[in-house]
Amino acid sequence: MSFNDEYRPSGFSFMPQVTKNIIIINVILFVLTYLLQSTQQIDLNKFLGLHHHSAPDFKPHQFITYLFMHAGPAHIFFNMFGVFIFGQVLENTWGPKRFLIFYILTGLGAALTQYFIIHFSVTPLINAIQEVQDNLSIESFKALMDSSEFQSKIPESFAYEFNEFVSQYNSTVHESPSKALSLASQFLLDFKNSYLNSQIVIGASGSLFGLLGAFGMLFPNRYLYLYFLFPVKAKWLVIAYGAIELFSGLKQSPQDNVAHFAHIGGLVVGIIIVLLWRKDRRHFY
Repeated sequence: MSFNDEYRPSGFSFMPQVTKNIIIINVILFVLTYLLQSTQQIDLNKFLGLHHHSAPDFKPHQFITYLFMHAGPAHIFFNMFGVFIFGQVLENTWGPKRFLIFYILTGLGAALTQYFIIHFSVTPLINAIQEVQDNLSIESFKALMDSSEFQSKIPESFAYEFNEFVSQYNSTVHESPSKALSLASQFLLDFKNSYLNSQIVIGASGSLFGLLGAFGMLFPNRYLYLYFLFPVKAKWLVIAYGAIELFSGLKQSPQDNVAHFAHIGGLVVGIIIVLLWRKDRRHFY
């Protein structure tokens, strides 16, 4: 096959072991997540999704396990389809050990990139909450509660507790300001923990973009079919996706839950690894 040929992946039965096992593990955890959520009210994302370091639910292993968790059928389908498309050719090129290292490293790069984005996005509100906690008064608490920064960041999972608190606080603030402040102090602590726990990163998209970047670097002129219809050279597809993710990340709205900078992080780390490995031709066989 020449570098200008169309790329057609092999079937699942002929897929190399690491790529196949990545897909199998992702599917098993996806099914298990839904089963545990519906039968035991256990959310695996709480334990395996990547959280902010100051969140109560954060654990170091989440920098790896988040790669195997997905939010819904479309999320896992497109990610695993991409792993199926690009993973097998890269694993056959590098061998299973190098491919697995690449997959994990690009996932870590994606996680760290999105992690910094999350950190800088949550810091203003966390600092504002801390400042009110340090100098708690009826006035400072009301100013925080009325601010658009606070109102726009109330997690859906905390909505019931929020409404319950507002009702209780309003009924006590005039009769017993000291009791109201005690309630406010506990509320701020609970809210902060819930808000930090709600900042979760899941999905293999970062590693997938790393695979896409590596494929574009190694086989730049090989044609891929965009939406199964339009032939596009791999190098142009990588450039286009990178530009789209960068633009989407910079223009991201609060309603957009896609981790665009994680995609960019995985893509950039993937390209850097390929450039480093190119210096040693033993990594390409």
